Amino acid sequence: MPRGGDNVSSTSNSTSFLTGRSAKSADTMMYGISDSYSDSHLNGLITNPAQMAQRYHVFSLPPELLETLTPRNLISRPPPEVSTLVQTAPPVSDNTRACNICLGAIFADVTEQRSHFRSDWHRYNVKIRLRGGNPVTEPAFAQLVDGLEDSLSGSASSDESSDDSDAVKALVSKIKPTSRSPSPSEKRQTPLTAVSWFHSPPSTQIGVYRMLFPMDTPAPSYLTELKKIQERVKGGRKWAMFMVAGGHFAGAIVEVSRPAEDQDSTVSAKAKKKPPKPKPQMSILKQKTFHRYTTRRKQGGSQSVNDNSKGAAISAGAMLRRYGEQALRDDIRNLLLDWADDIQDCERIWLRASVSNRRIFLDYENCVINKGDDRLRTFPFPTRRPTQSELVRCLLELTQVKISHLTEEALRAQDEALLASLPKPKVTPSTAPAAAPEKAKPQRLTKEEEAYREKWSRLLDMISKGRSEPLRSFWEREGASLGGVDALIPEWTGDRRASLLQVAVQSGQEDVTRWLLYELHADPTIIVPSSDVYQADKAANESDASDAPPLQGAGSRRTAYDLARTRAVRDVFRQCAGDHPDWWDWFGAARVPSTFNKEKEEARDEKKKQRKKGLKEKMREREAREREREGKQSDVDDEQVETKPEPRSQDPTASRKLGGSSGAADGVLGLTVELRAKVERERRARAAEARLKVLTGSR
Repeated sequence: MPRGGDNVSSTSNSTSFLTGRSAKSADTMMYGISDSYSDSHLNGLITNPAQMAQRYHVFSLPPELLETLTPRNLISRPPPEVSTLVQTAPPVSDNTRACNICLGAIFADVTEQRSHFRSDWHRYNVKIRLRGGNPVTEPAFAQLVDGLEDSLSGSASSDESSDDSDAVKALVSKIKPTSRSPSPSEKRQTPLTAVSWFHSPPSTQIGVYRMLFPMDTPAPSYLTELKKIQERVKGGRKWAMFMVAGGHFAGAIVEVSRPAEDQDSTVSAKAKKKPPKPKPQMSILKQKTFHRYTTRRKQGGSQSVNDNSKGAAISAGAMLRRYGEQALRDDIRNLLLDWADDIQDCERIWLRASVSNRRIFLDYENCVINKGDDRLRTFPFPTRRPTQSELVRCLLELTQVKISHLTEEALRAQDEALLASLPKPKVTPSTAPAAAPEKAKPQRLTKEEEAYREKWSRLLDMISKGRSEPLRSFWEREGASLGGVDALIPEWTGDRRASLLQVAVQSGQEDVTRWLLYELHADPTIIVPSSDVYQADKAANESDASDAPPLQGAGSRRTAYDLARTRAVRDVFRQCAGDHPDWWDWFGAARVPSTFNKEKEEARDEKKKQRKKGLKEKMREREAREREREGKQSDVDDEQVETKPEPRSQDPTASRKLGGSSGAADGVLGLTVELRAKVERERRARAAEARLKVLTGSR
């Protein structure tokens, strides 16, 4: 294969399903059945193995077989009960001899009563009662015995009791599945299979894939749909089949049922001596296969999937595989475009592709096959590499009817074995757990509500930022619609403050606070609603150096004045309280401590200035005294240095005091080398200063 991936292997369109075989053999072996239909198939008496292996075409089933089909659903729907034969016996008087189990059984003497107890009728009713069923009358029991396929009671056996026992056992075993209704804990959910089975009495079953029927067809209507697809339509039934995997593509347009106008002429058949060859039930109208290099050998997975998981590779092989994927996508889409008219006439579209490869066929601009098309189907069985032969195999698998020949007893045993293999349902606890509360879905706002929320957001933003001029014009337009100056702030804003005045005060906007109090007459007595604002104010006041009053506890009553962080904002409240004392309860509900008096405030400021000035003068005097004290101490040190006698020369042979030498050496004993050097430097510096003073004083 060339490295570039440009080779495209394809086959031409074909109108014959098989080559090298006669149409009759192809029709018999692969496409369906002939016009003759043996009665032995209907009766289930198949003795020839060739007849057992014969397959039937799903679109041309014999009418005789269709009439006898019933849905195969023994697992979920038990056969009808025999309790319809039960009759109500007349009341029995206490003075007569009667059987309490058998209905209407009255005896003249003890011998007749004992004979009744040994009869099959009584034994049958006893066993039925033990299994939870209802007893039957004697005529009903006679009908049940006559309904058996083999008359066990009338056989040529010499042991009469054995025959009677066999008859009772056969009747009891026949209605055993319906003798007791299963409990809710024993009920199991039957798994849904890909094949839907139909039963033809006494021992013929056929299976058809459910994907052939419409997607919304319920299970009880499968038989009706099976009968509908037997009718030939104008132009014939067509299928489109596509497969893509590993860079291989195979597609075909197939006619699975001959058109209604293509009927075999019976007149021409009589005119000719030899009967004409039957036409095949199916034929391939168009087909195409090609391959591109998209997958690394023995690695699996396309190059695009590998790039998405590990990053884009930069090798030459990776580039070739990317080119192959692009070319494969273009080739398939061009082919779909060429076959667009035929695909539109198709009854079913069978597609085998991975999740990534399905994007080649669906969900792109000007796509031929829509993503939600009801005709789309996936193959309900495993498939192999996409080739022409694989398409033929899948077509035969879909259109051939599966046949089995099992008796009712074998089917019942098969159903019981299947039920036994199914897992038991989990026992639900008696006390159901409390259902988790459903999360409240966010309500969709109307245009009016969105506009209302936008107004509140703009208003709070302008107040917190102190934009006075835009705020005044906005309030003139929208103030009335927002509920006035004392309207409570909505909860959806997330603001913990209750009024506009509290927002302005906590933001430290002096001009906005003055405008709200003087012009809009905002209420200063509204209580702060939450303790979260108290925590924020506490942190702000701790960092504020102003003379703010101490904050009250989180549980106490707090107003807008308590939220003020600066003295200027608090003075606005005090000035308004002094100018308009009759507006609000300033000193009680509003918690304003006092009115604002300009003279008193100026006098207080003057006292503060004098106090600060006195403190500064005291600091200067203290610094002067400290400097004077330091100067005197330095003069005393200099005099001691000048009057200090010279050390006496000591005799090296003279005795010395214990602990080392006296004088300057005594002060450095026990010190480290660094400290000794530091002390020596200080001594030398003092000596140098003393010499300088002596020199300057002599001049």
